[in-house]
Amino acid sequence: MKVKEKILPPTTTRWRKTAIFFMAVVIGLGLFMAKESRVISYMSDNPQACVNCHVMTPMYNSWMHSSHREYANCNDCHVPHNNVFNKYYFKAKDGLYHASVFTARMEPDVIEMKEASQEVVQSNCIRCHVQQVTQTKYDSYIDDHRENRTGRQCWSCHVNVPHGTVHGLSTIKYNVAPLPTDQQELVIPKWMEEQIEQED
Repeated sequence: MKVKEKILPPTTTRWRKTAIFFMAVVIGLGLFMAKESRVISYMSDNPQACVNCHVMTPMYNSWMHSSHREYANCNDCHVPHNNVFNKYYFKAKDGLYHASVFTARMEPDVIEMKEASQEVVQSNCIRCHVQQVTQTKYDSYIDDHRENRTGRQCWSCHVNVPHGTVHGLSTIKYNVAPLPTDQQELVIPKWMEEQIEQED
């Protein structure tokens, strides 16, 4: 007994081809955007992932010149460490917010932490500096230190840690983004090359 093949009407096959075409376009654009935005780099703890957007260059450069550079990277301070799922959820949520603000060109001159980020940074300060927070030697010369050890934000006193006096995008003149670590050749910006030639 012969089984008859089901023949689809021409409109159905046309619809399938159109759907496959648009799905391929969406997937292709998604892969292209993921490559261009270096999505995989955000999964790492490499601080240079933070300067994929040039907006973070002043913060990166100020951190590079701080004592924290030897002991902590960006994720040590700005991402929760209570569990791995919360860490990557927070990174994704915060990263998508930053990317959307940067893409829309709506970044403020002075970037300030939102409430959720403040809580994360505060708990990470205490996590790393628990001995300093609990030591009694500070009680003698800092008013209300015993009562306010964890009640106030650490940066209410330590305002220049670890980013120094950098508070905005225009704080540092000629603020140049760091070179990727995998780059072998020295890249000198055109404006700097011209200035060097003029001085010679």
